[in-house]
Amino acid sequence: MKFLQSLTALALWSFSTIATMSQAETVTMLHEENKPEQQALWDQFAREFEAQHPGVKIEMQYMENEQFKAKLPTLLQSDNRPNIFYSWGGGNFIDRAKYGVLDDITAKSATLKATLSEGSLSAFTYKQHIYGVPYTLAQVGFWYNKALFAKAGVKGDDIKTWDDFLNAVKKLKKAGVTPIALGAADKWPAHFYWTYLAMRTGGASTFNAAMAGDIDWDNPDYVQAGKLFQQLVALDPFQPGYAAATYGDASGKFGDQEAAMHLMGDWEMTVQKDNSADKQGIPRNQLGFFNFPSVKGGKGSGSDTLGGVTGFAFSKDGGTDTAVKWMEYFLAKPQQMRLAKAGVIIPVAKGADDGVEDPFRQQIAANIANAQWHQVYLDQALGADIGGTINDFSAMLATGDIDAKGAVEMLQEAWEMR
Repeated sequence: MKFLQSLTALALWSFSTIATMSQAETVTMLHEENKPEQQALWDQFAREFEAQHPGVKIEMQYMENEQFKAKLPTLLQSDNRPNIFYSWGGGNFIDRAKYGVLDDITAKSATLKATLSEGSLSAFTYKQHIYGVPYTLAQVGFWYNKALFAKAGVKGDDIKTWDDFLNAVKKLKKAGVTPIALGAADKWPAHFYWTYLAMRTGGASTFNAAMAGDIDWDNPDYVQAGKLFQQLVALDPFQPGYAAATYGDASGKFGDQEAAMHLMGDWEMTVQKDNSADKQGIPRNQLGFFNFPSVKGGKGSGSDTLGGVTGFAFSKDGGTDTAVKWMEYFLAKPQQMRLAKAGVIIPVAKGADDGVEDPFRQQIAANIANAQWHQVYLDQALGADIGGTINDFSAMLATGDIDAKGAVEMLQEAWEMR
């Protein structure tokens, strides 16, 4: 009997100790999102989860975009790495999964699989193992200021082709309006131009052939993409000082209504306001959005979209039971609907798209749904080295420091050295 009593006491002590240990856990979540409405909801979700799990603390850690990209590789190798970190999926994600930098949570993923759309979850799956979770969908397109367009006699709905777009730029310049804001110093905003043009000239067939090694990256379609970008640059369409401007500078210039267009992701509808001098930005009824124009004779469809499936990855040993439970709560349909209703995401939870009320996000969700090809940002999809090369030569094309052939020769060289 004494032995049984001892075993019972030991079992109770063990249960109590394990419970206490699990309850006293801090889950750290590193991100680079700076939209106030979104952060406020994330904080609410964290406090709600903590109230349901006494002793658990959810610690949000914000890092500015460029710092995030620069410091993350070192941070993930340190003892101070977060449990969960912001991820764009793609080549960097795959490399980290391949080399053991991420935690495999497949065995704990039943609830997440039941909650999230299969397509979006696949962006964080490598060889049938799950190392992260999707959070939102995104599309890059042209945001424009209706009042400045009207001043130049330009209509956003009439811009369908690259020639239409170049003509609109000429009209805006003639009317004394700076046509486009660009943050070329950060390079990745410039890569949207070359990437979209490459999608239009080469289509999915050229991209897939280059990825398979069947053709080189310095092929005629991608040379043509650079030449079309040079056509735009020759019109001097960007704001003064664009080569030294960051994304934030360009977004602020657009929000201050000092430039008519900004090629950017759907987040720009709110970020332009936050980056404007008066924090009001362009009034919603004066904001417009159109898809990147088609290219006459190109192999790609004008409905194909560039964007992302952004989410969160679990760092090595970071996918604890509590961290996974937190993501289950964070990504559950009610929370995704609250974010969608607030107009800050295009949701990935099944059934949560009913919460999308914002007309712009409804339009973008429809664009992605109608696209035959939705390409993840190339600077993410192709990994740090090749993606960084695309960013480098895109910024150089924007400043006239390289020609179209030289740009894709850089890309081919990076591909061969990968």
